[in-house]
Amino acid sequence: MAATKREEVMLDATQTAVPADRKPVPAQLDALVIGTGVAGLYQLHQLRELGLKAHACDTASDVGGTWYWNRYPGAKFDSEAYIYQYLFDEELYKGWTWSERFPGQPEIERWLHYIADSLNLRRDISFSTTVTKATFNEESGRWKVETGQGDVIDTQFVIGCTGMLSAPLEDRFPGQSSFKGAIVHTGRYPKAGLDLEGKRVGVIGIGATGIQVIQTIASEVDHLTVFARTPQYVLPMKNPKYGPDEARWYKGRFEELKENLPHTFTGFEYDFENKWADLTPEQRRAVLEEIHADGSLKLWLASFAEMFFDEEVSEEISEFVREKMRARLKDPRLIDILVPKPGEYGFGTHRVPLETNYLEAFLRDNVEAVSVRDNPIAEIVAEGLKLADGTVYELDVIIMAVGFDAGSGALSRIDIAGRDGLKLAEEWRKDIRTTLGIQKYGFPNLFMTGAPLAPSAALCNMTTCLQQQTEWISDCIRHMRETGNDVIEPTREGEDSWVRHHDETANATLIAKTSSWYTGSNVPGKPRRVLSYTGGVGTYRDKCDAIAREGYPLFSLSKAAAPQDA
Repeated sequence: MAATKREEVMLDATQTAVPADRKPVPAQLDALVIGTGVAGLYQLHQLRELGLKAHACDTASDVGGTWYWNRYPGAKFDSEAYIYQYLFDEELYKGWTWSERFPGQPEIERWLHYIADSLNLRRDISFSTTVTKATFNEESGRWKVETGQGDVIDTQFVIGCTGMLSAPLEDRFPGQSSFKGAIVHTGRYPKAGLDLEGKRVGVIGIGATGIQVIQTIASEVDHLTVFARTPQYVLPMKNPKYGPDEARWYKGRFEELKENLPHTFTGFEYDFENKWADLTPEQRRAVLEEIHADGSLKLWLASFAEMFFDEEVSEEISEFVREKMRARLKDPRLIDILVPKPGEYGFGTHRVPLETNYLEAFLRDNVEAVSVRDNPIAEIVAEGLKLADGTVYELDVIIMAVGFDAGSGALSRIDIAGRDGLKLAEEWRKDIRTTLGIQKYGFPNLFMTGAPLAPSAALCNMTTCLQQQTEWISDCIRHMRETGNDVIEPTREGEDSWVRHHDETANATLIAKTSSWYTGSNVPGKPRRVLSYTGGVGTYRDKCDAIAREGYPLFSLSKAAAPQDA
């Protein structure tokens, strides 16, 4: 039977068809890496350099991680391209040239292909391969890992490089399967794209992803209906093209960036340099104006750190951003729907999106903003989308920019059983806890990146933090081999101490007082905790380095209870 149009779209969106030449995962490994995005590629490279028999697998049909899956219209960097880079190899860094300050997804995906090919990584990667189950054997100190494609792997280490935003919340509304048109989540956008020309398109959500979609497709569709619940603070993006002069400029800064990025507060090249109390109101305004004009995330990540702790400072900076947004929108109804209200939440306590004429898109005759805060979406029906008051919006395409189960979601979707049969998903349903965001008590020899309670869960230039975490993991494995240990696991006391430190740091911020995906509040039933370490990227690195130097005091290292097979 031929697939329907809807079925074709969803099949293309999942992109999980298994090719006949799929590379099986070796049955015996030292280390299995799950995921081949920014973290997974570098982790695989390092493990091979250590001399380990290492292999990576990925559900996707190629490398890229988030930049493979998130190919929705308008997807692009909001970190400057020249800092969203690997810094362990100068030749690798200088061998790639970016076309603009904030490139789009196709160029980013090509860059990750360049990385994989330059390091000859594909020979040790199984694509179209989904890890479904991992079970720890307490006698051997090893993991039995199973894939949906029939592989069964015995491995000493499992390293989850599954991404912090890679578990899309796809099944959000009743009746989704009844819709006659195409319905897609931005995190699973069809590889072949969607024909939106002349269509009635609905976008659900105005977070960072929804904003990129809206500003990109507004001029293409016949009519765009945006269903907005929580208004967002936004900053205008300045995205100049890069030519030979710009390439020479940033490539000449390799050593500077390599030295600087790992030690700033957020892993970006800039840092907080101004103190609110030291400046007059006029001087503060001048600083805000100058940084706002930079067209980057600098206003969020390098203006005044006090905005994260002091409600008065937060409100003044928030009002500055609201003022900029209101001046562009002008329309009171649009302002009411799209601009946060005083006292609602502070600038920077949610993810801050960069945008290009996003607000102006709503001034077009073919774009309509619909508030669903007090009149929420009730269900998806055959014709389109139905609100609680019974209003039906007829649509041809629905694009769901409704977010992810952040930090813990991707690993929770794998059936991972640790010591004493502990299930990772069940443990995280009770409480979101890790040690350094790198390991979890009860799950020996399971490492993770981009997981909760580390900066990489949200508040970091991702390449900076993911490089640091994968390097720490590799150094830890090297230490184990040098000391004759087979198994590493956080102690209960070690995990308690890290969670306590994390919470003390996070709860001092206004982020902890705000409901957003940063605190897991976008997922019903998810335990509330600030997902990202808020003490700063440089501080986190120093703490991780100190723990390694001191012989891993938060962890228990041991030999396996039973001899390993030769």
